[in-house]
Amino acid sequence: MKILWVKAGKLLPVDTGGKIRSYNILRRLAERHEVTFLSYYGGRRDPDYEREINEHLPGTKLIYTAARDETTFDKGLEYLRNILSPAPFGVTKFTSGDVQRLLAQWLNDGSFDVAVCDFLGPTQNFPRKRLTPVALFQHNIESILWQRHAEHATNPVKRLAWNIEAFKMLRYEREAVGRFDHVIAVSEYDRQMMSQMNDKVSMSVVPTGVDLDQYRGVDSHSATEPVIMFLGSMDWEANVDGMRLFLSRHLADCQKIGTRCAVANVGRNPDSRIRQLASADIEVTGRVPSVIEYLQQAAVFIVPLRIGGGTRLKIYEAMAMRKAVVSTTVGAEGLDVEHGRDILLADDPQTFADSVIDLLTDHPKRMQIEEAAAAQAAKYDWAVVTDRFEEVLNQTLRQPATADLIEQPAFSGITER
Repeated sequence: MKILWVKAGKLLPVDTGGKIRSYNILRRLAERHEVTFLSYYGGRRDPDYEREINEHLPGTKLIYTAARDETTFDKGLEYLRNILSPAPFGVTKFTSGDVQRLLAQWLNDGSFDVAVCDFLGPTQNFPRKRLTPVALFQHNIESILWQRHAEHATNPVKRLAWNIEAFKMLRYEREAVGRFDHVIAVSEYDRQMMSQMNDKVSMSVVPTGVDLDQYRGVDSHSATEPVIMFLGSMDWEANVDGMRLFLSRHLADCQKIGTRCAVANVGRNPDSRIRQLASADIEVTGRVPSVIEYLQQAAVFIVPLRIGGGTRLKIYEAMAMRKAVVSTTVGAEGLDVEHGRDILLADDPQTFADSVIDLLTDHPKRMQIEEAAAAQAAKYDWAVVTDRFEEVLNQTLRQPATADLIEQPAFSGITER
């Protein structure tokens, strides 16, 4: 197959769940098919990224869309300039005239057999009239994600902004999924939620994977020290919210077991609200070259998220390293896990803390969870997941072009020039 893959923003470094998922599937598809990766980004021009992405994915087509200020203040101004747009800011900021023109040509001149729109962000760039079938790869349901942000926001300004974005996103997402020939969800839960938006759209599930090769030969013994670990991008509000909640409500309970209990908070760009919590018992690392060393030291891996969407790759990564995981149901949403077998699930703050303490103090039980976790993660190697993705692309290829058959109302958004 000749495959076109379109992604907004830079794919490297591979440091978020969405990037990890896209990168691993892309690399494996490129070994079997003729893949063209269209990567477009704004902000500061990044020659290092443009060189490196071509080393990872030769033949990448790069489009630098526009310089954009990246301070919090300037992002706020950009959001206000788009406040009256019917399309959500999470889509309009990724809309580019250059990308629109290129896709209008490529998707109508026979250059490709099938195309992938990676995330909802690039959707306004895809022509409604096209000859090439396109699959929308939904790593999460954006409207649910923004609704959860709004529900848990304590800042009234942020709560208002997120409520507006959630309203726009729900309206836009319902319409957008109907413009594509096939929609790929990362879990059965996500597929069901999107089917409620539009039950006429063809949808499939491609589960989240894990790079088992990365952990083969690594010593993944059961830790002897009471170290709790969290892994995630620490400039992402959902992670900041979850870890602040754990550290303020749960850590003291965990430390009552009579042994010093340490927390390793591992992730890029730690927010100031997280950095200020650093202490003798709380390590805030920022970006690290490899998370394996920290996973080896961890006795319990935690995912205390109240906000989220899609599936958390970090859970399968921890499980692949034979780590016992305690998560909220939102944190483990959509993953093939079972409470009490290969993971412990808890939403009540006290129950969450008790579950962590239980695993720290009951070593036989922890080892039982660890073994079951490793066995479950082994089912989801990226090679197996890519096989499934390839099947879905073949299915998309055989379908008629949705955009040619169904006339959809257009959303207008601000376009980068």
